[in-house]
Amino acid sequence: MNIGIIGSGRMGSGLGKIWSKRHRIYFSYSRDYAKLKALAHSCLDAQAATPAEAVAASEVVLLSAPWTTVADALREAGPMDGKVLIDCTNPLLPDLSGLSLGLTTSAAEEIAGMAPGAKVVKAFNTAFAEIYHGESRLFGSRRLTMFYCGDDHQAKATVVRLILETGLDPIDAGPLAAARYLEPLAMLMIQLGYGMDMGSNIGISLIHR
Repeated sequence: MNIGIIGSGRMGSGLGKIWSKRHRIYFSYSRDYAKLKALAHSCLDAQAATPAEAVAASEVVLLSAPWTTVADALREAGPMDGKVLIDCTNPLLPDLSGLSLGLTTSAAEEIAGMAPGAKVVKAFNTAFAEIYHGESRLFGSRRLTMFYCGDDHQAKATVVRLILETGLDPIDAGPLAAARYLEPLAMLMIQLGYGMDMGSNIGISLIHR
């Protein structure tokens, strides 16, 4: 499978490196194209591209650009009809003090409106990038939970496969509107990690009984 990544910072690069062991990765949307090429060179199967090239070459697209640049990134990416678009963004205020929207809408729903025709699935937004850059996603013997939500069942099945390949435990949170709850959950993680000095090597694990 070919995966285009729009936004190749800590989050996009971490997931891309993991997935490049099984898939062809197209890294894009960076202010420094030389760094983008170096990132691709450090992966097993990857190359640097423009957002439009990454989308055109891929069945799945990960949107991992900062919220303030999402509209610009999507404009550069162009049409995404029929693509599975994984949204791992959080609509953070610039100082990380809170969310710029929520409860009545979500970043994922706004992105679905900006990318008509794309099959948007919210996922990978509730774990710090630190988790994706580590050698393992295991905490002792336990896997972290990764919630996901979306309105297209086939697209969600594709995302479940990628969550499992990342070493996380997928939990279906329902339709795309459930992103209104997942994004505040990510804000809680930021509060715990930075506000309460727990650091970024933490995560959520849902317990079943």
